[in-house]
Amino acid sequence: MYNNPHDCEKQRHVHELTGSTKIFEECDDCHNHRFCTVTGETIYSKDKYDHYHEVKFRTDFADQHFHEFCGKTTGAIEVGNGKHVHFIKDFTEEEDKHKHEFQAATLIDSPIDFKHQ
Repeated sequence: MYNNPHDCEKQRHVHELTGSTKIFEECDDCHNHRFCTVTGETIYSKDKYDHYHEVKFRTDFADQHFHEFCGKTTGAIEVGNGKHVHFIKDFTEEEDKHKHEFQAATLIDSPIDFKHQ
């Protein structure tokens, strides 16, 4: 998903993604995790009219462990003025004998670019 770090100038369309996992509440082990990442580049759907992004992250370190996730967003959700976001709802990978559910929406790409109005 992520290419050579020196390819930064080739980055064209990504979204920031931040959120928190659902609280794990079994065995008096109540905790959750936070995450923050940037999606991968645009991946066009088969019909070429929509796109999605790969998402990969590692949560913060809480309760002596972290979780990883690798998956993808939904297609674009229009929010007006030519802008869009993406949604994601899934589970982290299992660690410490449990996994966490999470849901989040990406931030708008290029939020201060108003040329689409």
